[in-house]
Amino acid sequence: MVSAKMYELGTKKSTIRTIFEFGRKRAAEVGEENIFDFSLGNPNVPTPDFVRDAAIDILQNYEPAQVHGYTVAPGNPNVRETLAQSINDKFGTHFAGKNIFVTSGAAAAITICFKALAEAGDEFITFAPYFPEYKVFVESVGATLKVVKPRPEDWQIDFEDFKKLLSPKTKAVIINSPNNPSGAVYSKETIKKLTDILKDSGQDIFLICDEPYRELAYGVDVTWVTDFYDNTLVCYSYSKSFSLPGERIGYIVVPDEVADFDKIFGVIAGAARVLTHVNAPSLWQLVVAKCAGKAVDITPYERNGKILYDGLIDAGFECVKPQGAFYLFPKTLEADDYAFCERAKKYDLLLVPGADFGAPGYFRAAYCIKTETIERSLPLFKKLAAEYRG
Repeated sequence: MVSAKMYELGTKKSTIRTIFEFGRKRAAEVGEENIFDFSLGNPNVPTPDFVRDAAIDILQNYEPAQVHGYTVAPGNPNVRETLAQSINDKFGTHFAGKNIFVTSGAAAAITICFKALAEAGDEFITFAPYFPEYKVFVESVGATLKVVKPRPEDWQIDFEDFKKLLSPKTKAVIINSPNNPSGAVYSKETIKKLTDILKDSGQDIFLICDEPYRELAYGVDVTWVTDFYDNTLVCYSYSKSFSLPGERIGYIVVPDEVADFDKIFGVIAGAARVLTHVNAPSLWQLVVAKCAGKAVDITPYERNGKILYDGLIDAGFECVKPQGAFYLFPKTLEADDYAFCERAKKYDLLLVPGADFGAPGYFRAAYCIKTETIERSLPLFKKLAAEYRG
C-alpha cells in the first residue's frame, strides 16, 4: 500500500536526532544550563554581519521578482559566474559559470550527484568514519555503499582496504575533508595517493568531494582535489562557513576536464529535476554571491576544539587532535560505544556513538556550542572517566 522503506526512514530517526531530542526533553526537566549537548553539528557562531547586511540590501533594493522568482535550474547565471570567480581567486582554477550548479545545500548537492551517476548494480565507496546519511542517500538511488575500514591513528585512508573494495562495479568514491566526525583533513599526500590509484584502475570512476567544512581548517591546507583528478565533482555548502544551515544553499562544481562534460552536467540537471530541486532559493543565491570570498572568523571553533581536546586528554581519553570542522572523535572507555554514550547521560553529557559513523569504539562530540558549556562539562567528563578507573 505504501513504501515500507520510506516509512522506515520517516519513523526511525537518526541516532544524532534522537539524542538531540532527548536533550530537549531533559533540558525541560533540569534546565538548559545543566545539559551538555554535544550531539548536533549546528553552528553556534553567529551568522556574519556581512551576510545579514547583504540580505537586507537585497530585500530592500532589488526587484521582488529577482529576489523571490524562479531562476533557471542550475542557478542565476550572474550568481554562478560570481561563485566560479571566487573559487578561481582562492584556488587558482579556471572555472566559469557553466561549471557551477547551484543547489539547496550540500545534502542536495551530493544526492544529485549520486542520482546522476548511479545505474543498477553500481557501488559507491567511502571511508570510515563517514557521515551516516551517505548510506541512505546511496541506497535511495539503487546503488550500494561500500565502506573502507577506519585508520584510527590519524583518520587518513587505509589504502590496502580501499584497493580490496575497488571493483568493476565501482562508480564513485566519496570523500569528506575536513571530516565529520573525526575533524581530520586529508593531506595532500593522501589525496595524491588516492587519485593515483583511481587513475591506475583503468576505469572512469568519479570522485565526489563533500566539502561543507572547507573553510573550517586550523593551520592546515584543504587540498583542492580537481588539481589532481579530472573526474571530480565538488559539493559545497555555506551552512557551516556562514552559519546558514537552515537556509540550504550550496553548489556543485563540474570541471571542464570531467569525462564528457556536457553529458555529466546534463545528468546532474536531470537528477535535480527528478528530485524536484526546481532551483535553489533565489534570495540566498543572491546573498552568497554578494558575500562569496569574504573571510569568516573560525577562531571560536578553534578555541572550543582546543579546550575540549585538552580537557579530554587530561581526563584520560585518547583522541586524535582535530585539524578542521568542529568535531572531536575520542575513543570510548569501553568497547561498546552505545553503552558508553548511554552511561554518559548519567552526567547529562550527550554524545554520539562512533558505530553510527562506521567506527565502533569511538564517540563524536560536536564542539560548536558555547565555550562556557564546554568548560563546565570538563569536570563531568573526569567523573565519567573515574567511574571506568574504578
